[in-house]
Amino acid sequence: MSFANLKRQSSNLDKLSKAIESLNSSSDFGSNDDQYWKCEVDKAGNGMATIRFLPAPEKDGDEGLPFVKLFSHGFKDNGGWFIDNCPTTNGDVCPVCESNSALWNSGIKANRDIVSGTRDNPGRKRKLSYISNIYVVSDPKHPENEGKVFLFKYGKKIFDKLTEAMHPAFEDETAINPFNLWEGANFKLKIRRVEGYQNYDKSEFESAAPLASDEEMEKIWNSEYSLKELVAPTQFKTYDKLKERLDKVLGQGEAPKKTTVETLRETAPKVVADDAPWNDNATTEEDDDLAYFANLVDAE
Repeated sequence: MSFANLKRQSSNLDKLSKAIESLNSSSDFGSNDDQYWKCEVDKAGNGMATIRFLPAPEKDGDEGLPFVKLFSHGFKDNGGWFIDNCPTTNGDVCPVCESNSALWNSGIKANRDIVSGTRDNPGRKRKLSYISNIYVVSDPKHPENEGKVFLFKYGKKIFDKLTEAMHPAFEDETAINPFNLWEGANFKLKIRRVEGYQNYDKSEFESAAPLASDEEMEKIWNSEYSLKELVAPTQFKTYDKLKERLDKVLGQGEAPKKTTVETLRETAPKVVADDAPWNDNATTEEDDDLAYFANLVDAE
């Protein structure tokens, strides 16, 4: 897609809306840190920055989207840590999800707690993240990041903010495409620590306005990173490699009985339910789960 075509299609929300609808109705680690931006918080857990979500990168072609969806697992057992991306991101079978399915469908509370987690342990459930290209408008903690393009990994709470901007709940609010260079808006990211968890409720979009001049925006667009490459099948370990690591982490002989691929597929509709907190729609903020893992690793 050329930059001119991008500008002509800037008011079209249909494709983006359908993509988000598809994600919501469907049943990460090891990245290049230099490419990723994260808002730094102070000792109280508060942080603020202004960013602009960018459109689908030219590198991903006409069918590209301004975000990708990534599942991952991160947990610790007797044999150490299991931290890796989940192949279900691309619809492939995952040994951890197979194990989770067997544990959950046993109906035993202790087994379900292993999957869904407790207050002190996030469990073995999948963690859902989204990744987009962003332009950093203001970063008070790290002003050297301003005016640069980064990848930004975020969770469901921020994704909901994007969706709400596209489909406002009230008639006096104007819908915007938050990924649009001309008609989008800067996003004021405000992080607070509430009851031990990161809270994004104060985050909001500014008034809609072009990010910069056409000439500058074309340079920004051309400097975006490919999102498709981040979730390409080559970025995921094979089933056998993941299973080998899982068995080692759980300890030989301690791994739950492996279900067959057919059994997993048959039981999948049962576990994608409101009472299965390890499914896609889990409300735990992914950033807090990742922080939990990082803190435990640092403490060892």
